[in-house]
Amino acid sequence: MEIMRLVVTGSVGVGKSTFIRSVSEIEVVDTDRVATDEVAQMKKKTTVAMDFGRLQFSPDMALHIYGTPGQARFDFMWDILIHQAHAYILLVAAHRPSEFRYARRTINFINQRRQIPMIVGLTHLDCPGAWGEENIAIALGYVNAQTRPPIVKVNATDKASAIEALIVLVQHCLEQTSTGVTIFPTPFQPALESDAPC
Repeated sequence: MEIMRLVVTGSVGVGKSTFIRSVSEIEVVDTDRVATDEVAQMKKKTTVAMDFGRLQFSPDMALHIYGTPGQARFDFMWDILIHQAHAYILLVAAHRPSEFRYARRTINFINQRRQIPMIVGLTHLDCPGAWGEENIAIALGYVNAQTRPPIVKVNATDKASAIEALIVLVQHCLEQTSTGVTIFPTPFQPALESDAPC
């Protein structure tokens, strides 16, 4: 069986751990600890090493999904997690423009170490003050719509939304790294539990 390793990254409180918990078919392995610094103002716990979840994507492929810590002081974990990754999704909180520069630095950090496919996932679009997709793309340095990565709307608490983002990421990865021959059924529809909690 082929394993595709995907990384979910972004700033503190953007929804990385929630995203992985929404899609994982196993109990998520996490390293959440009580927040003791400025993060405590946003949430009680924060990831200090990584989150890990798994999703059977097709009969022949499983996704291993790794979540990075959001704090820059744990960026050594970004190095470790991105080293063997096939692709990554950068989650960006649309209502916190003060963090767009952090997101841009994250992209640069990863690009300096690995050239792998990525997409941008916009979270918190329903919050007051949320920026639109085009303005966020420009803020992240993607001025040319023809050369920017795919940008998707993500509700990290909703399993269907998170899986849709993973489908876009996997398809983008395959487009970037293969001859265009897909190994997945088209269109791929993972089995969703109708009563799955958000």
